[in-house]
Order: sequence, then C-alpha cells, then structure tokens
Amino acid sequence: MLTIFVIVFINLVGFGIIIPLLPFYGEHYGASPEKVTALMATYSLFQFLFAPIWGYISDRVGRKPILIISLLGTIIAYLLLAMAPNLIWLFVARAIAGIMAGSISAAFAFMADITTREDRTKGMGIIGSAFGLGFIAGPAIGGFLAGGDINNTNFQVPAYYAAGFAALASIFSVFFLRESLPAIKRQNWQLRFKPIQSLKAINLKLPPDVKYILYLTFFAISVFAALESTFAMWTERNFSWGVEQNGYIFAYSGIISAIIQGFLVGPMAKKWGLKSVINQGFLFLVIGLVLLPFSNTLLLLLVSMAIVTYGFSLTSPALTSQLSLQVSESDQGTVLGLSRSISTLARVIGPLISGYIFVYFGKDWPFFVGGIIILTVLIYGIIYKR
Repeated sequence: MLTIFVIVFINLVGFGIIIPLLPFYGEHYGASPEKVTALMATYSLFQFLFAPIWGYISDRVGRKPILIISLLGTIIAYLLLAMAPNLIWLFVARAIAGIMAGSISAAFAFMADITTREDRTKGMGIIGSAFGLGFIAGPAIGGFLAGGDINNTNFQVPAYYAAGFAALASIFSVFFLRESLPAIKRQNWQLRFKPIQSLKAINLKLPPDVKYILYLTFFAISVFAALESTFAMWTERNFSWGVEQNGYIFAYSGIISAIIQGFLVGPMAKKWGLKSVINQGFLFLVIGLVLLPFSNTLLLLLVSMAIVTYGFSLTSPALTSQLSLQVSESDQGTVLGLSRSISTLARVIGPLISGYIFVYFGKDWPFFVGGIIILTVLIYGIIYKR
C-alpha cells in the first residue's frame, strides 16, 4: 500500500501544480470564461475516451505497465504545456495529458487487487488521501512558482516542475512497485476489441445498483468539477486573487480532504454504512455550495470551502468502494475504468455548462445550480433507499 500511495502522491503533486495555473494561463492567451472552462474540460474529455481502454488493458497485462506508460506520456504533456506559444497548444497539451491519464484507473485497480472486501473502503481512502496530499503540495508549489501578480505570472516554471514530478513517479513505478494482478487472474485478449462497443456492452450487463452508483458519481463529480473550473475566475473577480492565492486555497482544501479520506471515511463507513456516508456527503455539499456565493470575506470563504470539501471527500471514496464491492476481482480494472470514465465525462460536462452559466447568468450561479442538483440527487437517493 505504501508504494502505490507514494506513486499516486507524487503524480498528483504534478497534477496539482497545474490546477490553479490553467485558468490564468488560458486568460493570458485571451480565452473567455467559456474557453477557460473548455480548456479545463479538454483533459477530462480525452481521459473519458481512453480510460476504459487503459482499464481493459490493465486487466490483461497487469497494473504496473499501464502506470509506467501513462506517466511517461504525462511528462511529454507537461513539457508541451510549458512551451505552449498560444491557446491552441494549451488545448493540445491538455488533450495529450488526458490520453495518458491511465495511471489513475490503474492505481484504483491496484488497490482493489491488494485489499480484502472488508478493507476496500480503507484502501480507497488511502488512495484518496494521496490525492488530498497531492492537492496540498501541488497547488501550493504551483502558486508559489507562478506568483500572485496577475499581470506578471510565470506559467512555464510550474509546468516544468510538474513534468519533473511525473518523471519521479515513473521512476518509483519502475523500481519499487510490484505487480498486483497475478497472471492466473488476468483476462484473455479479445483481438476484435472495440472500445466504444465494449463500453456499451458493459453498461448493458451492469445490475441496477451498480448503475445507480454510477449515476450518483456522475452528478457529484460534475458539480465539483464545475466549482473547480470557475473558482479561480470567481476569486479573481471577488478578491482580485492570482495563481498564488488560489494555489493556497486549493492546498487548504487538500489538507481537509487528506484528513477526511485518510482517517474518517473508513471508520464512518464501518459504523454507519456506505449509504449513510454518501448521503451525509451530499448534504454537506449542498450547504457548502449555497454558502460560497455569500462568502465576501476570507473567513467565510474558508468555512464554505471546508464544508464543500468535507462533503465531497466523504462522497467520492464511499461511492468508489460501493462500486468495487459489487464486481468480481477479474473485472475490477474494467469496471473501475468505466467508473473513472464516467467521472471524467462529468468533468467534461460540468465545466462546460458552468462556463456558460458563469457568463450568461452571473459568477455566483454555477454554485447555486450545483447546490440545486446535489439536493435533488440527495432527495432521490433517500427515496431510492426506501
């Protein structure tokens, strides 16, 4: 567990470095809010298209090769981002990063391989804490390297650092990671494999409870992605913040996420059950999203972000664990790859819609609409449970 934790953490530090940078990088090349959110959605669009393929391959060749290949591709994507001369190259760099994002689904499948069904939630929480810690160090480093002056932001150096962290993660994968999927448990190759058709076939075979979990995952992540994609533009207009300040607020959110996913999710799931944890997470998401537009001071903003982060940090690993417990060992990579694919589809749709809401309805409305969506899902979930 420690090795995969370290690899995911290092990889997510690099990813986290880029997060507060992208909105300002896009605006630097003249992007409107809709194009900024489209830029952030580009990564997820290509991850959506390729995640099932990575999951399919990992069930047949193992998790380690997928981790290594995808990390090497990520290095190239970050280098292209650092050298981008215009907005089009930013989109190209993010597309390549999305294509080579197979390390995420491979890491979740790896954890599923090495944990028992009873400890699955704890294992997923550990991966989640690596995400959280990566989002502590990454945005803080990215913000520090880029600086807080909106008119004199350094966009290149943070991207080079992100490439360096991806290279470090690939080295750890090569020399310290042991394969988690024994050859006897690997599936056979199907020479006529067609990704889109296979996705449709898998979806048709899913039982209703699994489909319901995937629906919940889609709505939760689309709303949170909408928040992520518009937050920097919102703080720029409300507080005149640049990359540095946004990097620190994302790091603050990462601290909360790491604590919750690393120490609280597992015990809470064992005490109350995964469904209760999921419902509680949705409730806090609603409260935090509604409070955010009224956060006109730093203190109120910190409180609102803490509530939103608490809600999402409960919901995300609990949904993943619930899904993992309902599929066979041989299908873990494929189904979790499908789950990640649905999650990244949500990260495409959420930002795209929020960008237009931001422009045509006002900067506060992406948060209000997100709260309404999650509240609707929560009410439906309570009825469904009965």
